[in-house]
Amino acid sequence: MKKEREEIHIKPLGESAVTVQFGTEINSFINKKVKALATKLQNDSFSGFIECTPAFSSVTVFFDPFVVKQAYGEKEKTSFQIVRAILERMLKTFVEEKESTPQIVEIPVCYGGDFGPDLDFVAEHNGLSADEVIRLHASAQYPVYMIGFAPGFPYLGGLSEKINAPRRPSPRTSIPAGSVGIAGSQTGVYPISTPGGWQLIGRTPMALFRPDRDQPSVLSAGDIVKFAPITKEEYEQYRERLQ
Repeated sequence: MKKEREEIHIKPLGESAVTVQFGTEINSFINKKVKALATKLQNDSFSGFIECTPAFSSVTVFFDPFVVKQAYGEKEKTSFQIVRAILERMLKTFVEEKESTPQIVEIPVCYGGDFGPDLDFVAEHNGLSADEVIRLHASAQYPVYMIGFAPGFPYLGGLSEKINAPRRPSPRTSIPAGSVGIAGSQTGVYPISTPGGWQLIGRTPMALFRPDRDQPSVLSAGDIVKFAPITKEEYEQYRERLQ
């Protein structure tokens, strides 16, 4: 059996970035390592470090090659080799920080109808009723693995296998902001209007991306999302309060 450290790969991404790959699977164990490394880099970075971007099973580290070379004075090595050595030392003594209590964010969702035009398809695909799909979707708690694709878009794990559904064969050219969708074994929320091919089962009146704020995205990697079914009337009331 290979040691966990032997499964970690550090690869160059152009001249000013590297990717630390912890594995190829999407699971909470690997994602915890991703979040822990990203936190460590953000709190205890190296000279030339710019930022890091965590994904499902990897962390991409961006740096300034000139600053790295100047700071560490190893002329015979490339900036990639220097950064790789720094990360390898960091990973060698890497201990995941004690987990903090995650933020739980409840997102109200009006399922079906015009808000969820694909709810019946998801139900039929899985041999369930629409009400059963709603119950299963709203009964789980979903860890936010990463934010990506579109500003504030959360990729959520933990979807019940009973309501998995394939992407649409032809993506929609425009999906309303707040739409809740399913694609394969994942679920997510479109924070802004954008094209997309996920099966839409509902919509939330809650704004998940607020560009006028210091932290535009309501959700962050590591948060927990729970969906709460609401009626169309409650949806409209929620929207009115926002105006």
